[in-house]
Amino acid sequence: MAVRQRAITALPNLIRTLRNEQPFKLKPPHNPNYPNHNSLPSLRRAFSLYDQINLIDNVPEDQLRFQGFNDTGFTVNGVEYEGSLLCVGNLIMSWKPKKFSEITADSLSLFQIVRPIPEILIIGCGRNIQHVDPELRRFIRSTGMKLEAVDSRNAASTYNILNEEGRIVAAALLPYGVSS
Repeated sequence: MAVRQRAITALPNLIRTLRNEQPFKLKPPHNPNYPNHNSLPSLRRAFSLYDQINLIDNVPEDQLRFQGFNDTGFTVNGVEYEGSLLCVGNLIMSWKPKKFSEITADSLSLFQIVRPIPEILIIGCGRNIQHVDPELRRFIRSTGMKLEAVDSRNAASTYNILNEEGRIVAAALLPYGVSS
């Protein structure tokens, strides 16, 4: 409670200080084993003048957070994953599709049995946004979910934000290096 009170009293000074600072650029951590690593923005660590000021209250520490990506995979909660990923709530699974044309109703059939039903499925199409087949759109709608298809970088970022808000969200992500 004392930490929260200190954070609340320090917030006006933090805001004044941030208004006077130049915008900063996110730099990926250097890791020679994971080349071309890119960082993803997160609301959790947007302010770094004080230890862990969380602007979204009561965010559990065990939530999945995409922290970075490269052409072949993602970094989630400090663990590097190669290949495509399927995330539902706070569960992460390896996913079979290697390119966008392999994403079918069959590859997403898990969503016919998942409860509670995620309100939105975010498909990360790789490097570029792809057109989702109308049949696949109908299948996703039949499960009760909405669909958002964007590049994998923005899909991971959107997943982070919606998950931090406490919304029930799912993501099906191809590695960023996939171009078609």
